[in-house]
Amino acid sequence: MPQQSIAKTAWVTGSSRGIGQAIAWRLAESGMSVAVHGSTPDSSAVFGEGASLADVASQIAAKTGSRTAWVAADLTDPGETARARAEVEGKLGPIDVLVTAAGGDIGAAGVRAPHAGKIQQGNDALFLSDDDIRVIWERNFLTCVNSCKATVPGMIDRGSGCVVTISSISGLGGIPGSVIYASAKAAVQEYTRCLAAQLRTTGIRANCVAPGDILTQRFQASRPLDDARLKDDSLARYGVGDDIAQVVLFLASPESGYITGQVVRVDGGAQLWPA
Repeated sequence: MPQQSIAKTAWVTGSSRGIGQAIAWRLAESGMSVAVHGSTPDSSAVFGEGASLADVASQIAAKTGSRTAWVAADLTDPGETARARAEVEGKLGPIDVLVTAAGGDIGAAGVRAPHAGKIQQGNDALFLSDDDIRVIWERNFLTCVNSCKATVPGMIDRGSGCVVTISSISGLGGIPGSVIYASAKAAVQEYTRCLAAQLRTTGIRANCVAPGDILTQRFQASRPLDDARLKDDSLARYGVGDDIAQVVLFLASPESGYITGQVVRVDGGAQLWPA
C-alpha cells in the first residue's frame, strides 16, 4: 500500500549512512522534505554509502521527488548544532520532525580505525580510556541533547512538531561490553521520557526507537557476523535499516498522535522483558 503523503520538513541527524540514511529515504518517500546530516561533507563515503552528503541528498531528491538539503556539523558542539539547525531551516523551512540518529559505538580513534572504530579490548565498565569514554558519551548523548535544544524551542513557538530519538537495546539491559555506549543510549531513553513530560501540554511529542542488531555497512565492518542470522528469514534474522525507518515514520505521522514518552524496541524479539 502506498505511504500516505506527509507534508513536513524533517532533519535526520547522522543520516550520512546506515540507519539514519534509511530513515531519511523513508521520510522523503512519504513526501517530507528532508535534511541529510553528517559530521563531515564526505562521511557518507567511509563505507561506500554515497560519495558525499551532497550526493546522498541529490539521490534522495531525484528518486523521491522530495526537497532535500544537506548539512555537515559536529553536533557535540552546541554552537555548531545551532548553526546547522539554522542552515537546515534556511534551506527547507521550519523543522517539523527531528530524528536524532547520530551516534555509534565509535571510540576516539574514529570510524576509520580498525573494526570501524569499535573498541575490541577494555570496552567495559572499568578499563575504557578516558578519551574513549568522553567521545562515546558525547557522540551518543550530547548530540541528541544539543539537537533537541537547538530545534525544539522553535517547535514550541509554532505549537507543533515531534521528536524521534534513536537509542539501542543495549541501553535496556546490563551488558559486559560497550558499557559507555550502552549507558549513553540509556541516557537517551530517559532524556526522551523527560522531554516528553516537559512537552506534554504543548502537543509536541517525543519518542525513542531502540534498534537491535541492524545490518548496516558499519555493523558488518565492525564485528564477526552470524551466518545463520544472515540466512534466516524469521524474526531471528539481522534487521535492516528500513525496519527502523518504518517505525520512525509511524512515530512522525499523525497516526501516532496520542503516543509520547515511549521507547519502542525494534529488534525482532531479541528482548522480551518490560522496559
